[in-house]
Amino acid sequence: AAADSEEGGEESKGQAPVNNGGVCGNYRWEQSLGDVTVFVAVPKGTKAKQLNVQIGKKRLVVGVAGAPSGPLVEGELHAAVKLEDSSWSVEDNAKEDNRLVTLTLTKMNGMEWWNRLLVGDAEIDTQKVEPENSKLSDLDGETRQARDL
Repeated sequence: AAADSEEGGEESKGQAPVNNGGVCGNYRWEQSLGDVTVFVAVPKGTKAKQLNVQIGKKRLVVGVAGAPSGPLVEGELHAAVKLEDSSWSVEDNAKEDNRLVTLTLTKMNGMEWWNRLLVGDAEIDTQKVEPENSKLSDLDGETRQARDL
């Protein structure tokens, strides 16, 4: 397994990314150049109207209303997001027998990799992020045609 590591004397600039993001206490996050997706587990049976989800230009709050422990996620975002293009949903997560709040945040600067979701989080090494444009099959037909011109 040691042969898998190709790090010579280079110092890593943070944790290795997981799906271009990271795993933090109450949530995990992934990113593409244009979007950040955040996954927050909430108790089974939690309804959307019981959730306190606030997406601000530079702030994020996710929690269950009235929970004594307070919000599950709260803090200043690494960078600004476009409010009108950001959204969230909640669905059953059979794999872990709970529900999952999924937030899609559209980055204001779609040409930047984030090294963390919230200010103060452990940082990931953005040098190890894998750009998604290497997978042509993921592009929609129109984008693919424009790319092939």
